[in-house]
Amino acid sequence: MVADVSPSTASVHLNRLKTERLVKVHVQGKHRYYSLEGPNVASALEGLSVLAGGSRDKFVPNTPSRLLAARTCYDHMAGTLGVSLHDRFKALRWLSPGSDDAYNLSLAGTKAFEALGIDLEATRALRRRFAYACLDWSERRPHVGGALGAAVLKVALKRKWVIPDFDSRALGVTSLGRREMLTRFGLHV
Repeated sequence: MVADVSPSTASVHLNRLKTERLVKVHVQGKHRYYSLEGPNVASALEGLSVLAGGSRDKFVPNTPSRLLAARTCYDHMAGTLGVSLHDRFKALRWLSPGSDDAYNLSLAGTKAFEALGIDLEATRALRRRFAYACLDWSERRPHVGGALGAAVLKVALKRKWVIPDFDSRALGVTSLGRREMLTRFGLHV
């Protein structure tokens, strides 16, 4: 949309850039997220932008702020809140890297999630991935997806830490939720 080209044209161009190793792609379900291959590509583009002169109007998304702040992504939390929880769980070393983008739980993580009331044995037994890094479309960083992410959202809804917006996927963080996230996770929301 920003480049004012058809989706098929954009697809052909992105495939060519990937072939030339200028961009890399992260596939998540039916979505594909492209990013620059590395700092050398970024430097080259910055140099070209100086040569080209002038600048275009900066793209400004029109996504409502309440969706950016906290929302559901299928059945788990996303947006700034979801990404912050993911980062905090990793900083607390509750999540440890598994294969690909999957996560395992550390002993501390197992105790912490069980203390929240999550039945980890039942959560692992579900016919789906247990926990993985789900790329957030607004933050461009991961939040926790899978059965564990769904269980965390379920706890947050049950305990009224967040309340759903009935006409969208937005979630509102309650004052109780802010206190609990600070107390339990050291997270300022």
